Amino acid sequence: MSLEIESDVPLLALNTFGIDASAWSLVRVRSARDVRQVVDHPQWGRAPKFILGGGSNVLFTGDIRDALVVKMEVQGLRVLEDDAHSTLIEVGAGEPWHGVVTWTLAQGFAGLENLALIPGTAGAAPVQNIGAYGLELSDRLESVDLVDFVTGRSATLPAAHCRFGYRDSIFKRELAGKSAITSIRLRLPKPWAPVAGYADVARWLQREGVDEPSPQAIFDAVCAIRRSKLPDPAQWGNAGSFFKNPVVNRTIRNEILEEHPDIVSYPLDDGTYKLAAAWMIAACGWKGQHLGKAGVHEQQPLVLVNRGGASGAEIMALAHAIQDSVRRKFGLSLETEPVLV
Repeated sequence: MSLEIESDVPLLALNTFGIDASAWSLVRVRSARDVRQVVDHPQWGRAPKFILGGGSNVLFTGDIRDALVVKMEVQGLRVLEDDAHSTLIEVGAGEPWHGVVTWTLAQGFAGLENLALIPGTAGAAPVQNIGAYGLELSDRLESVDLVDFVTGRSATLPAAHCRFGYRDSIFKRELAGKSAITSIRLRLPKPWAPVAGYADVARWLQREGVDEPSPQAIFDAVCAIRRSKLPDPAQWGNAGSFFKNPVVNRTIRNEILEEHPDIVSYPLDDGTYKLAAAWMIAACGWKGQHLGKAGVHEQQPLVLVNRGGASGAEIMALAHAIQDSVRRKFGLSLETEPVLV
């Protein structure tokens, strides 16, 4: 079956920011074979590609004219191995991530509960190395299946070769635009041990009187916390955290502490410190503020929201104003999280 290349496709419903943009050309792929057909396509095989999953980590700054939008819709969830030591699960790249988390819990497989309610698809999870409440995808990823956009060949990349970092991976760097992830494999360890040291999670469990949390209790805690802090994209268009938390060395952290003793920071295993970007944005007076139709969420300053009809340019104007404020006050540059197109 030949691929159908759609023309002038509205993207409004395909991005959680609710930006009204269009893709001049879009193809929906539902298997690795479909991706190989894209590579072999006489018109689009050598053209630039933009992979679109759930549209939850992207900001469209205009129509996509010069690239073929590859809408990833590969489905499938199956258990490959299950023994006394671990469970290995294979997931299609187009599966909604939160659905993967709920499915594993329903099957009795724990280990992903801290990553509940993160929007987007499974195929996008390794790109961003999604993480929350003490856990990152890299802690659970076994391998990634991908198709090379140049050769059309399929390959499996072990997690150790994905060059994971804080919200970073090889897929955002060396392999950006050069391949499409079609499926991932997750290894969930046994015996299960709760990851409950994150302050918000620990407080929720204590408030609920949970002394020995189950996977479901962690899941419930994470969902409750996220829902209390983050806006529903159906009401306020957003892409979750818009800025990364800066990571600095001890010297820089101590210099900032001298002037701003209340700044929130977290020590990392390598001796560096992660500073809370939300705290800095709030300290600059941006919490709950807006520029035109683009605003800063009143409960979570890391989240920029579309107040109704905002363009990508308006969102970026607000982002730049926030970055300038933080740079002047703290001497730090905030990096954006979403992919800007």
